[in-house]
Amino acid sequence: MRIILLGAPGAGKGTQAQFLMSKYGIPQISTGDMLRAAIKEGSELGLAAKKIMDAGQLVSDDLIIGLVKERVAKADCANGFLLDGFPRTIPQADAMKDAGISVDHVIEFDVPDDIIVERMSGRRVHPASGRVYHLVYNPPKVAGKDDETGEELVIRADDVEETVRKRLAIYHEQTELLVGYYRQAAEQGQTQYHHLDGTQAVDAVSAQLVKLLG
Repeated sequence: MRIILLGAPGAGKGTQAQFLMSKYGIPQISTGDMLRAAIKEGSELGLAAKKIMDAGQLVSDDLIIGLVKERVAKADCANGFLLDGFPRTIPQADAMKDAGISVDHVIEFDVPDDIIVERMSGRRVHPASGRVYHLVYNPPKVAGKDDETGEELVIRADDVEETVRKRLAIYHEQTELLVGYYRQAAEQGQTQYHHLDGTQAVDAVSAQLVKLLG
């Protein structure tokens, strides 16, 4: 059950990742968490990454792949793992294949940009508690106020429409190419590719995933 989740920011990958982790008992591997853990452990790769990050530079694909390889060899990945947010580019996907990290399922969450913008720019947050509202799907009882405290709700910087559109542009430019890459891999029998309509209700998407993954 080695799974890659593909889809634009705001397509619902995070929500379904939580569902899949609890349903199948597999860990989610995020490159950010992995880097932090390796640095904390003081492993050879962790120390190399720390040096690069301290210099304000980006960690190379090779180093990240090394970390992924180390991570998937750990005991909690015996039944599989979930990669969300990696690979982001075709060179990273190639490097993963070269490192012998195979994947059973690639799941694409497809949601049109305008719906993602509506989803994300409609979010309002109560900073003190972390409660999240949505102007359309889950509005507060009083506009702009937290239900429990009556305090002002805010828009997170990541949810401002301009920021969302910028992140979507980067996704289309870099990561969307992986859709074609993994579809081709599936045609060659190297993995299974699943395309899901991410505009459906959360429960409907979860139910479809269970049907696909068995």
